[in-house]
Amino acid sequence: MLKITLAQLDLTVGDIDGNIDQMVQAAQKAQADGAQLVVFPELSITAYYPGDLLDEPEFLARVDAGIARLREETRKLPGLYWVVGAPTRRQGPGKQLHNSLLVLQDGTVRLQYDKQLLPTYNIFDERRHFEPGRDAAKVLRIGNAQVGFLICEDGWNDSGADYATNPFERMADAAPDVVVSINASPSHLGKREQRHQIFSEAATRHGLPILYVNQIGGQDQIVFDGASFAVQPGDGIVWEAPRFAEATCTLGFDNGQFCTSGGQPTQRPAIQGLPTMEFYRQQIILGLRDYARRCGFRQVVVGSSGGIDSALTLALATEALGPNNVVGITMPSRYSSSGSVDDSVALCRNLGIALKTHPIADLVAGYSSQFESSFNTPLQGLPLENLQARIRGTILMEFSNAFGHLLLTTGNKSEISVGYCTLYGDTNGGLGLIGDLYKTEVFALSRHINDSAGREIIPQAIIDKAPSAELAPGQKDEDSLPPYEILDEILKILIEGQRLSTQEYTAACVFVGNLQMTENGRAMVAKVQRMVHRSEYKRRQAPPILRLRPRAFGTGRQMPIAAWYP
Repeated sequence: MLKITLAQLDLTVGDIDGNIDQMVQAAQKAQADGAQLVVFPELSITAYYPGDLLDEPEFLARVDAGIARLREETRKLPGLYWVVGAPTRRQGPGKQLHNSLLVLQDGTVRLQYDKQLLPTYNIFDERRHFEPGRDAAKVLRIGNAQVGFLICEDGWNDSGADYATNPFERMADAAPDVVVSINASPSHLGKREQRHQIFSEAATRHGLPILYVNQIGGQDQIVFDGASFAVQPGDGIVWEAPRFAEATCTLGFDNGQFCTSGGQPTQRPAIQGLPTMEFYRQQIILGLRDYARRCGFRQVVVGSSGGIDSALTLALATEALGPNNVVGITMPSRYSSSGSVDDSVALCRNLGIALKTHPIADLVAGYSSQFESSFNTPLQGLPLENLQARIRGTILMEFSNAFGHLLLTTGNKSEISVGYCTLYGDTNGGLGLIGDLYKTEVFALSRHINDSAGREIIPQAIIDKAPSAELAPGQKDEDSLPPYEILDEILKILIEGQRLSTQEYTAACVFVGNLQMTENGRAMVAKVQRMVHRSEYKRRQAPPILRLRPRAFGTGRQMPIAAWYP
């Protein structure tokens, strides 16, 4: 029996020595478990994705030193094969690097396989730094098994839809007993199920058992959910590692079948994924924890308006970092309702976090008076509304600078889509937790948090109140926007389109199709489309947003600012 340890690690981009330290610990556990092979994720030495660090000579020198160190570490655990991911240098025309899989043993590189399919869509841009591999399938005998190797995207084209090359066909021709695929597959809604379907179909089509090892953790806007798995031809997924958690697990492979390390048949896991709202919750919490830790922040601050967006942001931040590391600031103006302040107090009491108060009425009056004195015109209307948001943003940044807290912005996807936000005001911050949630999803996740807790974490008064920026007397969001139940369905078509799940896409198409059957409905859709196009300059300047859905703002949606849109 071949024993294989999967090391689903939370690796940090650029921390080569720290990543290797984690790999060494996992390898030591693998040998203690009697494994002959330990497998790490794609680009495990650097973590995924190092970006233009790959253009820096000093960084590449550290990569070279890291590979040399790993080779020495393998001598200390004789006989154990290590499957690692690393950038490797190459000669000749084209890019000077490969995205490679190295099999190391006893200080020697036993096999090198270079990734053939380099994704350049959505959030990926690997062709910017790497040259595609041209190798046929690579197979190595380990123990009593012939083991084949693939890297992430190489396993996603078995249908032939995206590339002319299909590495799975080459692998099938090599006839290995088992295929090991190393991955850095980012998580979004529906991604786990997509992986299961693609690799189950490929395993059955080619008669190849596959072991899929994935990265875990948050890196800037993207989150890796782990959920490594084993797939058996005809049987589908027969084992799965934890989701949103590190794991070092040992499996057996014997007579063409995956089994436990003790030789017992693996138990087919429950394939259903997390409920959508729980998926959002876990992805955001992991994304924030790692973003804060890797950027050197222990504490966060959030402007607490008494509205649903800031309430949800505070609740998620508290769960991720603990109540002692979260501060809310309420900044009432002359237009703020007493209920908004009271709701902020109730929310922060429920969460057990500190709430600071910083009124802004005098500051707004001072700005307004000086504006009229300098420019001979009163400050009113939209400029006055935006001034209030910008004063609040300045106060939050003052607090961040003075006390070292990471400022979390509170915009949701609906508002960011149509530009219903103020640059240098409520867009201030270092990270957006809910910027990939439509407003209707913000309400749904808030209710889910309360339901899960069995008590009122987010006060019902906040969930029930009509959304308002409270920048003018009696102001409501629906004064400027369609109702969110309508707006969100329009935005799903305009922003995500066929990247939605089949069910979500069909529902949105039917809804918008019915809407466009009336003149007012057509005008509404056209207005929303114009708002989306005209707000690109705001999104370009916004903080990074944790990615939850197949198409999020940021690197996953690249649109021009200066363009003619019909």
